[in-house]
Amino acid sequence: MSSEEPAILDRSRYEVAFDDDFDGTTLDERHWLPHYLPQWSTPDRTVARYRIDDGVLQLRIEADQPPWCPDLDGDLRVSSLQTGVFAGPVGSAVGQLQFHPDVVVRSAQQSRALVTVHRGLIEARMRALDDPRAMVALWMIGLEDAPERSSEICVAEIFGRDVRPEGARIGMGVRSWADPSITDDFVAEELPIRVRDWHTYAAEWTEGRVAWYVDDRLVRVVEQSATYPMQIMLGIYELPIADDPRQPAAYPKVFDVDWVRVSRRA
Repeated sequence: MSSEEPAILDRSRYEVAFDDDFDGTTLDERHWLPHYLPQWSTPDRTVARYRIDDGVLQLRIEADQPPWCPDLDGDLRVSSLQTGVFAGPVGSAVGQLQFHPDVVVRSAQQSRALVTVHRGLIEARMRALDDPRAMVALWMIGLEDAPERSSEICVAEIFGRDVRPEGARIGMGVRSWADPSITDDFVAEELPIRVRDWHTYAAEWTEGRVAWYVDDRLVRVVEQSATYPMQIMLGIYELPIADDPRQPAAYPKVFDVDWVRVSRRA
């Protein structure tokens, strides 16, 4: 862990550039696209199920929700928001996050960069699930308007199967995808927190370095970072479990988010 990073997050160095506290009654689509990687599937499968209630965004997996891209990603179901999208024409293989070798653009997209981050502080207050089928995540990816502008900064990734009464494993790190300048460096840190309660998860992205904080306390540092803007991804994922069919009474599965904030150096 780098001694150059403060043990307690210092927000005095920053000014807020984007802040959504979900105090309205509907999602602000000037900032959020309510679909998950919409180029690779069809709108009925990529659209997010959500509610906004009493200042809290509830991203939901519901009993009748279809898998988002069943021929390439199996029975994975997703309700996710993102703050940008980039894709080539229908029939091409040009687009963000090429998660499978056979991806092809199925739904035409107007390329957009609604909210992007290029260094700064990205953070959210949220509470996860202890459901073994569920995973929740706050992460960022490059717009991929050039293939190498594709890496990922994961602020927090929490699998319900990794949640225990005394704590949980919190995934955080960077992934290269098609960026040759980034080396995969991702870990799941064991922390003594109850993730079903509210916690703040943050990543401080500076030139050549990313530092992760949970509840304002430094957890880890990676000595590399992307050199291009990234968009925000925020979602809940339902993972299939072999020989364990879905039970309608177990739904909805709900991921609560109080706010999301981006700050830049003052």
